[in-house]
Amino acid sequence: MKPVAVDSRILTLATQVTESPDRDVPVLLLKLKEILSSTSPGSKESQKIKQDLYYYDLVQYCMLVLRQDYSRVTGGWATAAQLAEILSHCCVGLEVKENPEEFYNKLLPSAAENLLFLGRRLQVRFVRAIKVFELQKGVFSSCFRTVTDAVCWLFGGHLRLTERVLQSDHFLQLLMTDDVETATIMMSVLQNILRVNSAVLLGVDEKILHSILDELVYKLSSSPNPVLGNGATKLLLSVAESDQRLVKLLGTRYKGLNTLLSKQWSGKGFGRELNRLLDLLSSESYRRGETQRLHQAACLIQAVWRGFRTRKRLRKLPRAVTALQRSFRAKREQETRELQRRREDDALRQQVRLQRQQAMRLFHERQLTLLEIVHASQVDKHVHEVEEKSALTIQRHWRGCRARRNFHQQRQSLQQHKAAVIIQRVVLRFLAKRRRRKTISPWKELKGLTDAQRSALQGKADEYLRLHPASQMSEETSKELHLQAQEKLGQYLRKGALDRRAEQRREALLAQVNTDVELLIGAPRLLEATAADHSVFLSRSVPVAAKARLSHNAMLKHSRWPWWKKLGDDFPPDEVAPEDLLSAEIGTLFIGGSKS
Repeated sequence: MKPVAVDSRILTLATQVTESPDRDVPVLLLKLKEILSSTSPGSKESQKIKQDLYYYDLVQYCMLVLRQDYSRVTGGWATAAQLAEILSHCCVGLEVKENPEEFYNKLLPSAAENLLFLGRRLQVRFVRAIKVFELQKGVFSSCFRTVTDAVCWLFGGHLRLTERVLQSDHFLQLLMTDDVETATIMMSVLQNILRVNSAVLLGVDEKILHSILDELVYKLSSSPNPVLGNGATKLLLSVAESDQRLVKLLGTRYKGLNTLLSKQWSGKGFGRELNRLLDLLSSESYRRGETQRLHQAACLIQAVWRGFRTRKRLRKLPRAVTALQRSFRAKREQETRELQRRREDDALRQQVRLQRQQAMRLFHERQLTLLEIVHASQVDKHVHEVEEKSALTIQRHWRGCRARRNFHQQRQSLQQHKAAVIIQRVVLRFLAKRRRRKTISPWKELKGLTDAQRSALQGKADEYLRLHPASQMSEETSKELHLQAQEKLGQYLRKGALDRRAEQRREALLAQVNTDVELLIGAPRLLEATAADHSVFLSRSVPVAAKARLSHNAMLKHSRWPWWKKLGDDFPPDEVAPEDLLSAEIGTLFIGGSKS
């Protein structure tokens, strides 16, 4: 048998969907409507097209894109409604021959869940459009009807989905709404579910069944709208007629339902269904022996509870008003402060602008006066002096700013270094005291052995020597080994002495560095320094003194430079000290302090 070729439109669309970005996929999938409408429903060609769409994952794409946000997609939510309709038509009448469990157990439940999720989104936007955007009300209403029709078409073709739809949280959210139009549509969906599968309510969870019945009774008791009353009455009648156990549940759970229906909904235009429901409930109530006294008692309890709740809410009302007033006054005071701050900033900005203009005007006046007073031959000299003075002022301020910034950056690190030095000094002092306190002798007196222990050890030694006989060593070899051991012992002792001298030198260097750091941190400024302060910073080391003298000479040369050379931060290269001067006193070290 020759295999039937796949429609070229399906192949082209699958290629476009695979290669297109996610935001363009919903618009491309709308072409499925034209492909599905090209064949008559129920024909073999239609089944072949649906199978090809499923095998090329186009049905899966339709299911997945329903969860997108269509406020930014071309066509908006109308595109989403059309995709929902396309998805339901693709799933109904589709016969999957390869791996049918994935289709019936995964794809169909996911498709129903996504359709209900899309309906929930449209319902929220429809309710919001009623309050804010009146023009979009008709669009969202039409889209919502299309999606609910798609859901009805889907579970109409697959009866096993009715129980899955009732157990969905989105279905309960769609049903529990105060909007009349969407609530009526959802009750019609529930009516279709009961018409398709009348025994579905007995198969769902008891909690879900109670939630659905509670919502229907709530709509009858809270809304005077006859449309809602008609829909809820018909639904309760369908529930009661589906099974006698549900009639008993209605009579047991809602004891005042007979009185509510007879008093509030009589003469509203749907008396036939109402009378049938009342007959069913009345027969059940008579069997239970329900009395009017119990209903009046329940009404009295409800009235007392509602009165208590109302009085409690009224007592809390003054505190809520006070909190609202406090919040409003605080917000108004904050706005006032913000406005005052803006006005002060504007005034300050205007004042600064005026001061700059005045300073500039005064500067130009001084220049004109100077040109009138100073002789022409002295103008260049005066300008040169002013420029040099200005350059020195700029350099002074910049270097001061840079020095303060570096000092603030290094201040914390210097404090940390000083703290670390103090901690190290205390720890070293503590360790030295402990070493002096605990003098460990190289030889320890061994405890004496008893005769029994000595005999046991002697036996073990003889046994070991018998099992492991040692090789004989000559007297010359023994003397040579003794000399080598003595030599290594001497080397170890000499190395220990060198290590101790190196440790002492490191401690002396560390103490000297700590002393220099403390002196530099606590040094007075040049303006406050006296003749006796400079002796503290003199060094007895000839290389250090030579290096300091060269640096001082370089600074003096730099101070005699003209102003245009001082604009940069570069200093002249230091003079090179003689090799013999720098290498002098290398073996000696001036110790300005000690570790203690």
